[in-house]
Formats: sequence, structure tokens, C-alpha cells
Amino acid sequence: MNILKRIRLDPLTTNHFKRNMSWSDTFIMRNRKESWSVSDKKKKSYVNNINDKLQKCKIKIHEEHQYLNLIRNIMNNGVEEITRNGNTKSIIGASMKFSLNNNKIPILTTKKMAWRSCLKELLWFISGDTDNLNLVNQNVKIWNDNASREFLDSRGLQHHREGDLGPIYGYQWRHYNSDYVPLHVMQDNNRYELNKNRGIDQLNNIIESLKDKNERYSRRLIMTAWNPEQIDMMALPPCHVMSQFSVLNNKLYCTMYQRSGDVGLGIPFNIASYSFLTILLAKHCGLEPGEFIHFIGNAHIYKEHENILKTQLNNKPQEFPSCEIKEVKSNINDYEFSDFTINNYKYHKPIKMDMIP
Repeated sequence: MNILKRIRLDPLTTNHFKRNMSWSDTFIMRNRKESWSVSDKKKKSYVNNINDKLQKCKIKIHEEHQYLNLIRNIMNNGVEEITRNGNTKSIIGASMKFSLNNNKIPILTTKKMAWRSCLKELLWFISGDTDNLNLVNQNVKIWNDNASREFLDSRGLQHHREGDLGPIYGYQWRHYNSDYVPLHVMQDNNRYELNKNRGIDQLNNIIESLKDKNERYSRRLIMTAWNPEQIDMMALPPCHVMSQFSVLNNKLYCTMYQRSGDVGLGIPFNIASYSFLTILLAKHCGLEPGEFIHFIGNAHIYKEHENILKTQLNNKPQEFPSCEIKEVKSNINDYEFSDFTINNYKYHKPIKMDMIP
């Protein structure tokens, strides 16, 4: 029996109900009553028809629009600030999520990205190196301003030779909290031997866990570059401070928290770099790439970049390229730039912006 027929309302309640319901309300109620009495077969058919129509109308939004919308949000709603290194518009709290399925990699397409420099920097991090000269020798100039004599002196690092960035990202990844010996004190070979097996090798610990079929599902696979004991020894305190690696359905996910994000120049590099890292670790550990999830604490645009970024907003995103790694090496340190191939990268022309140190 229909449940509505079993409901009994006393006359007072019924009159009150009628007085306080408009014609449109009761019309809706009557329609609902009719739909409740529809057979399960008809309801299922009705739902399927709606789902089919929604599927046909569904528009896939390119993931790069997350970045473009972040630019718009900061331009329209950001708070103007006078900061350590210039005037900015800032918002607090932003997030983006990028699929890495089938080795797709979110190298931005609305401008030509220097992905080669980005990958070389990542491999430099993985090696635990802190010498900018080793990047310069590969024609990578990302760190030049922060490695200059003037900038190092401004950080109180007069005892570091030019190019010595201190215990930054890679050092913390591979030798967390071990005593830092400035580069000019000893030759490269001796320094690498000194650092061997010193401190905490966070990256290798994560790799060992990801290779273990039980440990890979841990919620404790975290790598941090933020070391309060050594912040003042670094040319630049880390911006991308912590990453967490997670496995679901044999897919590797990387969630990264960034305390400070230069949206014009830095953020596109950070997206590509951690996506490269996730694809590399997945390949190395027998997993499939899943997603890169990016959280930003202070997301800002420098005044000098604002008008330039407006031109980028006019560009239509292209399909993201894919990243292939030739073979699995025995050690994470053995991967080289030539082991990586980027396929089908389509992009708009380069957009030049000055780095604000």
C-alpha cells in the first residue's frame, strides 16, 4: 500500500497545512506524490535518460584553467602588499589537482615552459647537490640571483663562496639535518664521501617504502625541506616545504604544500617539477602515476608580472604532453636527463618575466 494512504492527519492539522501552503507548494507536492507512486522500472528509465543527457552535455574543462583561474582570482581579489622583495597582490590558500594518468604531465601550454631546466634542477635536487655551478654548467640559470655574492651576503652567508646555496632542498631530501660543510672547504669527491650515509635520507626511505607491497600504503610517507635548525644557513628558505606520497589502486599520488608561491614564474615550475618526481618514483617503484595535488599558502603575483600575465590569460590551453622514462635503474641516483622523453608538447610562445630574488 502506498505510504501516503496510511498517513492520517486530524482535521485541525489538515486545515493548518492547507492555510500555510501556497498553490505552487501544493502543486509541487502533488507532483512529488505522483512520482512516488511511479513504478521502479519507470523511475530507473527516467534516471537513465537524465544521466544520458547530462553525459552528452558534459564539457571537460582543461586542468590548466585551474592555474589561469588562480591568476584571475589574485588579480581581482588579491590584497596589495609591500613585501621583502617587492609589491605583490596576494591571497591565502589555493589548491590545484592534476592527473598524471598514462604518464600525462602538466607542463603548462599557455606559454612555452623551460621544462628542460626544470627537469635538470629536479635531478640536481635528487643528487643532494647544493652547488649552483653544477646547474650553470648545464645552462640552467634558475638559481643565479640567489647564488650571487650580493644575495648571499644579504643572508649573512659571507663565509659561503659564490654559488654555494647552503643546505637547501636536495640536501634536506638526502642528508636531513646533518652538519653542513661549506663547498669551498673541500673538493667535490671528498664532500660527497663525507655526506654519504649522514643525516636522514628521506627520499631513499620513501623509495624503500614504496617498493614494499605493505609499506607503500602508509600515510607517513612524507618528505620535508623545512629544517628550522638550518634555515639561516640556506641562501633561500624552502618555498615548497613538504610532500606526501600515497598509493591507491597501485597509483602513486603526490600532495605538496608550498608556503609561498610566485604564481607568475615559480608555480608553473613547481607543478612540472613535482609531476616529474611523481612519474619518476612511480616508474622506479613499480607503480602507475596517479595525481599531483598542489596546496599553496601565500599565492602572490608581483606587480612587475601582472600586465604580462594578462596576455597569458588570452591563450587557449593545449593538450598536456606525456613523459616517458626509458628504463628502471637500480638506484635513484642513476637517472640522467637523457632517460626522459617529452612527447607532443604543444605550446604558445614564451612569455618573459624577470625573477624577483
